[in-house]
Amino acid sequence: MRDTYRQKIITWLRESEAELLDQHPALESRIEQFFDDFFQPYERLYGDRPEFNKNIHRLFRQIAAGLRKRNTSLLNIDRLRSEDPHWFQDERMIGMMMYVDLFAGDILGLDNHIDYLRELGVTYLHLMPLLATREGQNDGGYAVTDFRKVNPRLGTMRQLRKLARDLHHEGISLVIDFVMNHTAREHSWARKALQGSAAHQDLYLLYDSREAPDAYEETLAEIFPDFAPGNFTYVPSLQKWAWTTFYDFQWDLNYANPRVFEAMLGEMIYLANAGADVLRLDAVPFLWKRLGTNCQNQIEAVVILAAYRALMRIFAPAVAFKAEAIVAPEDIM
Repeated sequence: MRDTYRQKIITWLRESEAELLDQHPALESRIEQFFDDFFQPYERLYGDRPEFNKNIHRLFRQIAAGLRKRNTSLLNIDRLRSEDPHWFQDERMIGMMMYVDLFAGDILGLDNHIDYLRELGVTYLHLMPLLATREGQNDGGYAVTDFRKVNPRLGTMRQLRKLARDLHHEGISLVIDFVMNHTAREHSWARKALQGSAAHQDLYLLYDSREAPDAYEETLAEIFPDFAPGNFTYVPSLQKWAWTTFYDFQWDLNYANPRVFEAMLGEMIYLANAGADVLRLDAVPFLWKRLGTNCQNQIEAVVILAAYRALMRIFAPAVAFKAEAIVAPEDIM
């Protein structure tokens, strides 16, 4: 079956995207190399869905659209890192993590200090959360309202793109936090859910009564019991309970819905095209919920990341993932 689906994608590209294949001659070979790595986990997650075939084509149409927007300098990095897939493990990689505002005020200030980073020998720069976030309490920037905008206090997406180009020119890779488990309730998807869109409500974990939440709560831990107790928040305008693992203003995404997988791939592609070399994947142990467990580190969470990783290798071999691992202290031993 995998061979059949892979061939369907290649045939579609040859027939409908011949120009794209001409511009990206390595694309077909990358599909041949990594399609199975994508298909096996994706089928495990969504193989029983009636639109399984259409969903796969939608994912690859996103990849095609993203490649048309990927600039030449990033494509050159893709080519180089295809030949050196373990580039991030090079002994010359020297990492630095910072908050943009505390280091240089904003992105423009940081851009003006790249020479200092170069003098330090930095080759891997992790910028703590800098995407658009909600006003007021925002979990340190992890309550994202738009994955395609920068927090206005720090700058603009255009400035971030320039920063990425300037860092690349000096041999420095850019790392950006990508929050996978949830969005802020002010995100456009959540706003549309609040306006009554059933499709957008299905992107989140919303419940009509306390029956399911109460059943889950029997085995769930509270992440912030002192100031954000519980894992569910009542939404009066919807008369539903939203799964809110961290704070009441962060709604957990429903990865059992393949449209969530598709939508988040689109956000990854956008940030990769903005110049991110590494996406630091936040809160990934919480991606999959299973009744009777603590809903952390379920095997499906690993499977989701495996499918994304294979798709990213097809789209942009220059981009790596760094996933957050969360294990309770008593479980470490």
